[in-house]
Amino acid sequence: MPKTVLTIDDDTAITELLAMLLRTHGYEVKTANTGEDGVAAVKRLNPHVVILDLMMPGMDGWQVCKGVREFSNVPIVILSALDDPAMIASALDAGADDYLVKPVSSSILVAHLNRLIRRTGTLEASNGTTLQPSRTQPQTS
Repeated sequence: MPKTVLTIDDDTAITELLAMLLRTHGYEVKTANTGEDGVAAVKRLNPHVVILDLMMPGMDGWQVCKGVREFSNVPIVILSALDDPAMIASALDAGADDYLVKPVSSSILVAHLNRLIRRTGTLEASNGTTLQPSRTQPQTS
């Protein structure tokens, strides 16, 4: 079963390019071109991982991160042209799991996605049944 990636970026050329690239690696790719549509898509699709741009009009990437974290622990990878340590720290503090600076090699992007999906992906129980951890409910301590 293919893993679902949701890309959220206001630049349709970027979402189309990412979709084409990731599909060649076996991912099912869904896209959203506004922050509001991205948050709604996370709720509706329950993706395995989200790729998110920070600089978007309206609801920006920081707001999307915070909004998604209100209801989901889905891994979020920021893919941004911003290469400022303060911005990176701010995005991670807002709930992102990883931060990559554009342009990024496709092999590095795929490796980061695979790592996050492995960390949160399907688990096999000792009796051989498959367990799927919830990606929709935040963990509370």
